[in-house]
Amino acid sequence: MKRATKAAFDSKAFLAKVGKGRTLADYKKNQRIFSQGDPADAIFYIQTGKVKLTVVSKQGKEAVVAILGADDFFGEGCLAGQSLRMAGAAAMSDSSIMRLEKPGVIRLLHDEPAFSELFLQYLLSRNIRIEEDLVDLLFNSSEKRLARVLLLMANFGKEGKAEPVIPKISQETLAEIVGTTRSRVSFFMNRFRKLGFIEYNGRLEVHSSLLNVVLHDSGD
Repeated sequence: MKRATKAAFDSKAFLAKVGKGRTLADYKKNQRIFSQGDPADAIFYIQTGKVKLTVVSKQGKEAVVAILGADDFFGEGCLAGQSLRMAGAAAMSDSSIMRLEKPGVIRLLHDEPAFSELFLQYLLSRNIRIEEDLVDLLFNSSEKRLARVLLLMANFGKEGKAEPVIPKISQETLAEIVGTTRSRVSFFMNRFRKLGFIEYNGRLEVHSSLLNVVLHDSGD
């Protein structure tokens, strides 16, 4: 009698459905997902929407450390022994987010090579992004950094279809991400709009022509 072969594991299908150890929740814009200092006992997967990760200093100053979108994971520090959240997470737009409990993820990483490969690819891509952010901060002007942030939020340069219209984001938040002042962000946003790189009238629409700022030298 011929033995039935095990069906190939489908990571995307797994992350699309609720099941043992994984729950799906919808978050409204600005709704908090977890706070800095909360127990770190699960990772999260963004099905739709955008999420920002923030860190608050002992002096109470908040900084945005990452903007994430569909198909991104976050909260993975718990897999490396992190017991408390080092950052907080909040939805930037209406979002659907899958919560995966830590023990189930660890078993999955051991038992399913397809999921391990997907997760490793994400971690490597995230590490590259962090390195690029560091280089960007060290060597590029604040104008070029702002242009890069807007392009990343619109998914230009990322696999999949670009989303030129991005969730409304305050100039204060952009200033925190870029590492500059709100007045400088306002100045550059107005410049981008006059040059036709963005439309910024009630909603923010990014055009691929904004790449010109990233690809060419510009002063601060």
